[in-house]
Amino acid sequence: MLASQKQQIVDLFQAALAPIVAGTELQPNVVLERPRDPAHGDIACNIAMQLAKPLKKNPRELAQAIVAAVLANKGNLIESADIAGPGFINLRVAAAAKQAVVKSVLDEAAQFGKSSAGSGKKVMVEFVSANPTGPLHVGHGRQGALGDAMSSLLESQGYDVTREFYYNDAGVQIGNLALSVQARAKGFKPGDAGWPESAYNGDYIADIAADFLQKQTVSASDGAPVTASGDVDDIESIRKFAVTYLRHEQDLDLQAFGVKFDNYYLESSLYTEGKVADAVDALVNAGKTYEQDGALWLRTTDFGDDKDRVMKKSDGTYTYFVPDVAYHITKWQRGYGKVINVQGSDHHGTIARVRAGLQSVGLGIPQGYPDYVLHKMVTVMKNGEEVKISKRAGSYVTVRDLIEWSAGDAAAAVNEQGERDLTRGRDAVRFFLISRKADTEFTFDVDLALSQSDENPVYYVQYAHARICSVMAQWGGDESTLNNVDLSPLTSPREAALLAKLAEYPEMLQKALDELGPHQVAFYLRDLAGELHSYYNAERVLVDDMSFRMARLALMLATRQVLRNGLALIGVSAPARM
Repeated sequence: MLASQKQQIVDLFQAALAPIVAGTELQPNVVLERPRDPAHGDIACNIAMQLAKPLKKNPRELAQAIVAAVLANKGNLIESADIAGPGFINLRVAAAAKQAVVKSVLDEAAQFGKSSAGSGKKVMVEFVSANPTGPLHVGHGRQGALGDAMSSLLESQGYDVTREFYYNDAGVQIGNLALSVQARAKGFKPGDAGWPESAYNGDYIADIAADFLQKQTVSASDGAPVTASGDVDDIESIRKFAVTYLRHEQDLDLQAFGVKFDNYYLESSLYTEGKVADAVDALVNAGKTYEQDGALWLRTTDFGDDKDRVMKKSDGTYTYFVPDVAYHITKWQRGYGKVINVQGSDHHGTIARVRAGLQSVGLGIPQGYPDYVLHKMVTVMKNGEEVKISKRAGSYVTVRDLIEWSAGDAAAAVNEQGERDLTRGRDAVRFFLISRKADTEFTFDVDLALSQSDENPVYYVQYAHARICSVMAQWGGDESTLNNVDLSPLTSPREAALLAKLAEYPEMLQKALDELGPHQVAFYLRDLAGELHSYYNAERVLVDDMSFRMARLALMLATRQVLRNGLALIGVSAPARM
């Protein structure tokens, strides 16, 4: 049932209750639910049981009075109503009301499920935000899938969304990167006596060193080109070149993954522009800090933290959460009243101290700012065994590895432009990495991603779309003529189940957004595909009876549209053939 129809039924109940509660202070909250047993009807409501005690009335008698008033004004929306048990009200929705979803989908097409609820509200979603010290790993991939889908969910409900990538291009890890490249440029390799203990060991370090020695020029998104000096003793040139080189590599990873960002923010800019120092001064001036043992502390216990935290160590360096506070102050100052950070679960410890810092600076930043979606680790299985390392990265599986493995033979073929078709791999990786709740661990099975079977969820959903495309091609008619066909023949149980699932789509999107759970889109698509396959296997679409044929074709077309809408939202293609 469509949300507009559900609201109409709520309005019928409210009108029925108005004379019953007149003269009291009661303000009934009508909640409609789906009965546990479909045989009981389409909608259940326990409002009579809620009001019976304060009204001092028998709940069944009260339910009978409510039902009588509702049915008196039911129009074409409600078919029948009955009372079960001590006072549950069960409604059966009229067939025409259920069938109306098909016309809504066909009329609204790609806009079906979207709303303007968030119109005029700015939201930032920060995700991936990898250190530029190596290729993107599968954890970054999970962030990419979750963050991009979350952004699309917000956009579907009318929000003005900015996707931001925060580059951690300052700190100890960048120094280690520069030393690693310098060691390679000087001819050392992992295992040699002169190899730095904290160095990065992947083959990519050798590639950077070779290009640095050749004085190559590299550039990254929104950054100026950097040309290597070729001087192995010029550590600053090595650092700039290596960071830009790896930012470019990450750009290629994101391009293969189909993820685009609106803005890139460099951690180093927080220092060069004095924003970290400004944040520290604001906290000191607010009286939220104190000095002890030569260090500067923040009173995070005032905001629920288990202990106060060091901001500035005795050696004069800042702890890692301080630039995070400065960074989030810039988000607030840029007008983002709502911010969602998609990060690994290892960031859990920083939440309380970042929020405490933001609460302390006196800018009116609300409690609970920003929101966090924390994801757990991904385990990769290939050929029945866990894959722990990649030659490219040296210590972990990269996003590009996963995409190429999941693309199978397509990744090996090269077109005339020297490009490989990674669509299948990208689809599998994006669907798989969004298909579980973020706070659950996930095993990515490459063999399953390559499987063309019902066990492969992305294949199962895409095959449903392709199946409908095949039916429409066999019919060969003008699809636009299906927008206004008679839908009354759609009365079988399989058709009713498919109609009900289509009608759930807009409400599912809103629920997924409210709970910051884009995995619900993948769940829904799997369920919708299941209903389509069940219907396809049980009923013929291209029957001789013209009225049944046209109605069923319209149902197929609406199902294809909703599958297409949902897949587009999570960045997965909707192929016409499989």
